[in-house]
Amino acid sequence: MPQPRKNIISLADTPYYHCMSRCVRRAFLCGVDHYSGNDYEHRRAWLQDKLHHTANAFAIKLCAYTIMNNHYHVVLNVRSDLALAWSDKEVVERWHKLFSGTPTSQRFAFDVELSEAELDLLDKDIALWRNRLMDVSWFMRIVNESIARRANSEDKCTGRFWEGRFKSQALLDEKALLSCMAYVDLNPVRAKVAATPELSDYTCVQQRIFTRKTKSNLPSMIEKFVGSKPEEIGIPFELEEYLELVDWTGRILRTDKRGAIDAELPPILERLSVAPNAWETLTSSFEDHFSHWVGAEHIVKKTYNDKYHLRVPSTSSHKLLFS
Repeated sequence: MPQPRKNIISLADTPYYHCMSRCVRRAFLCGVDHYSGNDYEHRRAWLQDKLHHTANAFAIKLCAYTIMNNHYHVVLNVRSDLALAWSDKEVVERWHKLFSGTPTSQRFAFDVELSEAELDLLDKDIALWRNRLMDVSWFMRIVNESIARRANSEDKCTGRFWEGRFKSQALLDEKALLSCMAYVDLNPVRAKVAATPELSDYTCVQQRIFTRKTKSNLPSMIEKFVGSKPEEIGIPFELEEYLELVDWTGRILRTDKRGAIDAELPPILERLSVAPNAWETLTSSFEDHFSHWVGAEHIVKKTYNDKYHLRVPSTSSHKLLFS
């Protein structure tokens, strides 16, 4: 059953969220329409640039993303620590990257002296904008509205471009985060669009592999891997381990016999106590097994109870795949 977005997205539960938006009916996000012959491949760059630009303004980092023909996935880390540390001036500057703001905020940005009444009004706007700049719904709204308007303009049509609302799943623990990231990064491999992760264009994992090979800096809007360093905030795994895991998983997904498991398990799976068959299921059909909250069974049950659900839905998939 659909849930109010405020129930699903709660930073008290987790900062990590998997979001997905799909085009309505036969609308094309990307790819080639074999009926009309129109090529929409250039829209992949539109969406990737918009994801990067929006995340660069928000206190939200991109953990993983992939852009398919009629939908896209993104795993987000909401960094409230960054938003709360911004000065009022930085909040205004970031909001102005996305919207024009108000006449008062424009004057403030140019260091024009404001009256006491104007400052009081601006303080309220800044508090509102600070909250919106770490809000997943606002992030997805800005990305989707921009792409819809641009696509409709190119197609010379009006009306809905995306399905009703984006789908979101809260990733409540490390196993859920890791498996969802791998699921998203390997979407092109599973769909046989790309042979390997490094050949998967317009994915976050390709960007990570490229920067690692060229020893260049990762773009600031992409969340970094921090391993087990308690003093740093980021993805709690080592990049080398994750890339090894994605490569190993990609080989499994491309075998002729579905579900064939290599005996050589990456150490990260052993450390997290994830069964190999469960991992294959998670990374090939993650969305099919979970609705709103994803994680170990006891964590999911507690989340449902904390949100005063009178009837807790089945958690059999959580028990089977995250035990």
